[in-house]
Parts: sequence; structure tokens; C-alpha cells
Amino acid sequence: MAQLPPGIRFITSFSRDQWYRAFIFTLTFFLYASFHLSRKPISIVKGELHKHCAASHEVELSSYREYAAQIQPVKKLSNASQCGWEPFDKSNYKQLLGALDYSFLCAYAIGMYLSGIIGERLPIRYYLTVGMLASGLFTAMFGLGYFYNIHNLWFYIMAQIANGLVQTTGWPSVVTCIGNWFGKGRRGLIMGIWNSHTSVGNILGSLIAAYWVSTCWGLSFVMPGVIIAVMGIFCFLFLIEHPKDISCSSTPSSDPEMQHLLIDSENSTASQNSSSAATGEGRHGTSAISFLGALRIPGVIEFSLCLLFAKLVSYTFLFWLPLYITNVEHLDAKRAGDLSTLFDVGGIFGGILAGLISDRLEKRASTCGMMLLLAAPTLYMFSAVSKMGLEATVVMLLISGALVNGPYALITTAVSADLGTHKSLKGNARALSTVTAIIDGTGSVGAALGPLLAGLISPSGWNNVFYMLMVADACALLFLLRLIQKELRCNADHTLFKEH
Repeated sequence: MAQLPPGIRFITSFSRDQWYRAFIFTLTFFLYASFHLSRKPISIVKGELHKHCAASHEVELSSYREYAAQIQPVKKLSNASQCGWEPFDKSNYKQLLGALDYSFLCAYAIGMYLSGIIGERLPIRYYLTVGMLASGLFTAMFGLGYFYNIHNLWFYIMAQIANGLVQTTGWPSVVTCIGNWFGKGRRGLIMGIWNSHTSVGNILGSLIAAYWVSTCWGLSFVMPGVIIAVMGIFCFLFLIEHPKDISCSSTPSSDPEMQHLLIDSENSTASQNSSSAATGEGRHGTSAISFLGALRIPGVIEFSLCLLFAKLVSYTFLFWLPLYITNVEHLDAKRAGDLSTLFDVGGIFGGILAGLISDRLEKRASTCGMMLLLAAPTLYMFSAVSKMGLEATVVMLLISGALVNGPYALITTAVSADLGTHKSLKGNARALSTVTAIIDGTGSVGAALGPLLAGLISPSGWNNVFYMLMVADACALLFLLRLIQKELRCNADHTLFKEH
């Protein structure tokens, strides 16, 4: 009998269940990467919506405009002025651009609280598909303002609000799906790798948007809109919500790393969870958890408030970093957008590192706290070093990205999944979507505030923006102190027990 080819031996070395898990891991990775891909263009296009006029000609241009307005009050028909795209070509452009960010993020934060509750009552595949198709529509809608020569601020604000609302369908859905397929044993590492979809989406979104930003910025939105819509079709065709849907076995749901932090008693309910899963009660036989019921799960409130400030920092970088690089390094919008992707590259390593450390130490809160403690002084160094040249900026972008995005990635993935399948829920797996939405929804409040505050503070100097971000990191750490103390106390008790 002939020996099987190496490729076939490799394929058959994995079980059917393992192949399905790898498929769901990959599919949900690219589904949510497309969400972030569609959010990134606005930060890249900001440098094109408002172009800095040459300083030596500011007075002449101002005088010319006043004179032209007096002798020829004709409506401007061109797509852009010499200083950008109307209405963002005025001196208050930072506030107007901040309003675009705030519109999207505020709608996202409000919609997220509702999205988790709705998502638990609808099939994930249908819910996510509709959300992705709608996201594609509203992302492209912003870019249509370029092709139809629209200069009304409210058109762009309404496109951002609508997009923010429909994009809330994404996160609770994919986290619930990935939580159904993967147990808790190495959840930190697995989800740390999986959560790199955020940075991958940001990088791809930056590169796609930067490709057209200087020639036809409308395509910087239309193309990402088409991509997320196409991925929505893939979601409808291929997403499998739960292993039971195709008779796959569930992974063990042992919880070694979170029991020190989150348990209320010493009695394990693993047998109850297994029993509920076997009878289908965990998925279909129990009612969806209430909003207040989810808040009573130990750790939900603390991690939610921590994420509020951690996400404030992360999203301020997401929406304002390219413009900051443009101002400090004096680069054009395309080069600034390309350079800003290094922050997301650092974020990939930060998320994986946070998951690996938290699995090894079996301490989620302590891992987040350690990275937050290092992030604050790193941000101060970034503000100082970035003015010294391009090479220093590259190094600090990578380090800052890792420390800023590490805690954010860990809380929104492994911690959310741990809390959503907490033993106090007694096998009610339908709570995962609501818990995830509460944590990420609270974080999204910070995501809305960060870019807004940056838009208000930046006119007084970029250093003040970095001071605000450092204070936010300190506040995030403050809300974790009780959980960190509890982890350390439980670890000491466990060590003492082993000695006796």
C-alpha cells in the first residue's frame, strides 16, 4: 500500500472538530477585521479634508478671500478649496472633525447596549449579515459625498451616526460565536491571537484608504464599504453559530485562570454546565439574561469601567494619530496613514502578549494593570520622542501600540468571554452576548469621549492631549485595583494551602 503524501497526512492528522474550529476562528477573524477596515478611512482622510495652507501665504489668501467674497459672491462649484474640503477647510476644522468621530462613537456606544440584548434573541448569522450589509452601505455613503460634491456637515454626521448604530451588530456576535467554539483553558492566548483582527483591519483600512486619499478620497470609503458588504455575504453562507449545529463536540470549559478572581464560592458547577449543554438548556432552554442580571456577575462593572478609559486612549490614537503625524512630521496624508499602521502592528503583539501572560499567571486583572502602569510613562515618552525624528517615532509607535492595545484586547475578548460564561450563570450560554455588549458598550463611551476631547484640547497643543491620555490610563488602572488585590490575595491563600 502506497504511503500517503505529506500534505494529506497533515490534513488527516487533525480531527473533523479541529478543522471546523480552525475554520470558525479564521472566518470570524476576517469578519470582524472588515468592521475595523471600514472604520479606519475617516482618520486617514482627515488630512485631506483639511489641508494646511502654506504659512507664508495665509495672510494673502485670507485677504484674497475677503476681496473675492465682496466682488464675486458666487457659490463655489469645485470639489475642494485650497485648504481642503468644505466645510472642513475652516479654522475650526478640528472641532468639526471631532464631531464626526463623536457622532460615530456616541451612536456606537448607545447602540451597543441594545445590540447585545437583541443579538441574544436572534440567530447570530442573520443578525451579523444584516449588520455587515448595512455597514457597507453607510460606509460607502460617506464617500459618495465626494462624488456628488456634498458640502453639508449634517450629511456626513448622519452617515457616521447610522454607521455607528449598525456596526454594533459585530462585536457581540463574533465574541459569542468564538466563545461557543473555544473553551477557557488557553482562552487568553487563543483570543489574543484572534483579537489581532482589530489591528489587521486597521492596517488594511489604512493602506486601502491611503491609496486613494490624495487622488479621490471618496473611494477611500466606497472600497471598504464594498469589502465589508462582501464579507457579510460570506457570513450568511458559512458562519456556524455553535458546535452543536453540526454535531461537533464542545471544548472543555474548565476555568483555572478566572476562578481566583471571579468565584463566589468554592463549589464548582462544571457538572451543571455540562449537563445543561448536553440537554441544550444552556443554549435554547434558558431565557436570555437581563441587563441588571449581567451587571451582577462579579467583575463586570470593574472591567467595564476600566475598558471605558482604556478604549478612550486606544480610539484617540485610532482617529487622531495620522493627523498628529502629519502635523509633527510634516508628512502628507498618505505617508502619515502608512506610518500610523505601526501603532496597530504593535497592538498585534500587545494583544498576544497580554493573552499569553494572563494564561500563564492565571491573572487577567493583574496583567491588564501591569500594562496600564507601563503605558502612562510610555505615552509621555512618545510625545517627547516623536518630535526628534522619524526613526524615534517608529520605535515609539510600536511600543505604545503594544501597551495601549494589550489591556483593551484582553478585556474585550478573553475577559468578556470568561465573564459571559461565569459559573454563576449555571450554564446559561445565552448571557455571553449581553455581557460582551455591556463591557464593550461601556468602553465605547470612552471611545466616543477620547476623540472628542482630543478635538477640543489639541488647539491648545498636542502635549495636552497626551496628558489627558495619561490620566485616562491611570483611571483605568484605578478601577482594577480591587480585582488585582483579590487576585494577589487568592494567590497567597493558594500558596499557603499548598505549603500545608
